[in-house]
Amino acid sequence: MRAFEKNIRKVEPYVPGEQPQNKVIKLNTNENPYPPSPKVAEAIEKMDTDRLRLYPDPTCAPLVEALAEFYHVNPNQVFAGVGSDDVLSMCFLTFFNSEKPILFPDITYSFYKVWAELYRIPYECQKLDDSFRIVKEDYYKENGGIIFPNPNAPTAIYENLDFVEDIVRANPDVIVIVDEAYIDFAGRSALELIDRYENLIVVQTFSKARSMAGMRIGYAVSNPVLIKYLNDAKYSFNSYTMNQAALVCGVEAVKDKEYFEEGVRKIIETREWAKERLAELGFSCLDSSANFIFARHPRYDAKELFEALKANGIYVRYWGSARIEQYMRITVGTREEMEALFAFLEKYIRSGNA
Repeated sequence: MRAFEKNIRKVEPYVPGEQPQNKVIKLNTNENPYPPSPKVAEAIEKMDTDRLRLYPDPTCAPLVEALAEFYHVNPNQVFAGVGSDDVLSMCFLTFFNSEKPILFPDITYSFYKVWAELYRIPYECQKLDDSFRIVKEDYYKENGGIIFPNPNAPTAIYENLDFVEDIVRANPDVIVIVDEAYIDFAGRSALELIDRYENLIVVQTFSKARSMAGMRIGYAVSNPVLIKYLNDAKYSFNSYTMNQAALVCGVEAVKDKEYFEEGVRKIIETREWAKERLAELGFSCLDSSANFIFARHPRYDAKELFEALKANGIYVRYWGSARIEQYMRITVGTREEMEALFAFLEKYIRSGNA
């Protein structure tokens, strides 16, 4: 090792899902299979490109105000950032500064561990139970902060609001972050709790239900004190996180509530039908409350099936990690995309690849 390398911060990076540039059936990274609101397309067409020579609004005021109106909170309770990943990373940097370990599930987003190591935050992974559910009592012990997704990923399991509140209530002296990327496909949001608990932050995204993964918009909702701390950290890091196009398009997406709700309805409908079809083919699925399904087949090796699907232009997600090495995560696509998936699976099973 060269001398200067001793002073370089090293981390094992997060590995995102594949983004093939050729045309495939893409069921691997939980994007929405439907386009954004037509109002987003219209906003792009009408955008004043002369404004691109100017810096964007560092406060993200139009988007923050639109989100505040949508969720019936004050604008000083909303923080906007470049996708929920950026918002969550800023939360780690801002709120997890104790010498005590932060807590999060052992099976969840791998970037929680990456950020903890990047920022030198001590952490402990709490084991999910045998049904892949969070054990809330594991989060009652002394800690330096808590983060967990609801629904969790990649399991897609949703815990009810009383469950979430128990964890928040038991930890009044630390920040609790509830990562709700998939909440629109699930149930009640922890947003209902933010006025009751001053230690709670809820993070959501435009990448799933609002079909804007490519635009990179995420946000946090909390009380004004914690949002101010987040903004202080952001301005110390990068004042202009949101670009002009993202701000304009984000506002229009929030305004089109009818389109948003219809898109969510279609995905839930397809998800429930897909769970039934998978069961008919002999798959075992966890009870999904997201826009994806976590499934395994008792007769077929998950890695071999994943590779066979990929060779036929159908991309799903496979990790091979401990406890989930026989599971695949399948994003809910359009009805036509899911029909193509099932046609392949039926053929694969008939051919006797066990």
